[in-house]
Amino acid sequence: ITLAVEALKANGGISITASHNPQVWNGMKFINSNGIFLDAAENKKFLKHVKKSKIKNPEHVKQIEYYPGFDDYHISRVLNISSVNVSKIRRRKFRAVVDCVNASGSFIVPKLLEKLGCDVIEVDCDGTGVFGRLPEPVPENLKKTSLAVKKHKADIGIVVDPDADRLVLITEKGEPFIEENTVVTAIRHVLKNAPKNKRTAVVNLSTTRAADDVVKELGGKLYKSPVGEINVIKKMKRYKAIAGGEGSGGVIVPEVHYGRDSLVGIAVILNELADFGGSVSEYRKTLPEYHILKTKYEIKSVNPEKIFAYIKKKYKGYPINEEDGLRIDFESSWVNFRKSNTEPIMRIITEAKSVKEAKALQSEILNEISKLPKS
Repeated sequence: ITLAVEALKANGGISITASHNPQVWNGMKFINSNGIFLDAAENKKFLKHVKKSKIKNPEHVKQIEYYPGFDDYHISRVLNISSVNVSKIRRRKFRAVVDCVNASGSFIVPKLLEKLGCDVIEVDCDGTGVFGRLPEPVPENLKKTSLAVKKHKADIGIVVDPDADRLVLITEKGEPFIEENTVVTAIRHVLKNAPKNKRTAVVNLSTTRAADDVVKELGGKLYKSPVGEINVIKKMKRYKAIAGGEGSGGVIVPEVHYGRDSLVGIAVILNELADFGGSVSEYRKTLPEYHILKTKYEIKSVNPEKIFAYIKKKYKGYPINEEDGLRIDFESSWVNFRKSNTEPIMRIITEAKSVKEAKALQSEILNEISKLPKS
């Protein structure tokens, strides 16, 4: 939808979606005339306008034009990404199991893969909107798809969420590629095929440090934004980044449009794998290895600002970022604290080179917070 608004020079757009949540959470996401989701200020202005609007009945809103062939336009834009070598991908003849959870990607994703010369095996791609499993593409919800990858001896499993902006991969062994690695792989491919003075990327502050390592290895620059697609996009525009995204599997390549797009991710990652020549599991071993742990800390009796102040003082000798809660970077690990806007909790994310180190850092942080007096 964001690409459609931009391409058709529309005044705006509406996406009806619950993202990766069950259908009962369907709502509307609004898009501005630049094909970008509204930010907080734009949303406030828009809602103020709606309250003053004289349109009280949906019958007053009429469909003016219909573009049934827009899938083909979207696919053509993806196939024409400058770093993508379609012929090379076709020669690889990937066998791909595709899981679109019977939602918006059900027809366009298999169609793209066929254009890329893949042998496509579909799982939950009927487009009915009736999910065959829990919709969030996390490993515990993808057991059927993982089994299908092994059963059909596929090279790769490709999974998208209901609105097809998140891309999650499964190795030929039926194991998670790990969603954080989606954006890292995409960034690596786009940057390595760009002139050195153009190698700039943006990720959010909760994305794996593997992105830092890969961009540094390529001699590029990596900037970080608060969590949220619009925040990543704003920084991408500011620094003229040619790739970016979020660790949840959201890939953004502005050459196509400013928005997370699983189709973009599929094309650049299949090209990266074709360049590599080996299996998906072998490729995963070439990426920097990190382990992320996420936990929630109840803050009913502790002022979160006091927690931030205490932690900042405790670790004042390390790099600190306060754009999105509080992030502290250590030599081979980091921690990010973010206060929830909907629950009396603080989300604490730790990442390190091993699960053991990530757990130890998390325990250390929780132990420090427990020393604070209740208030």
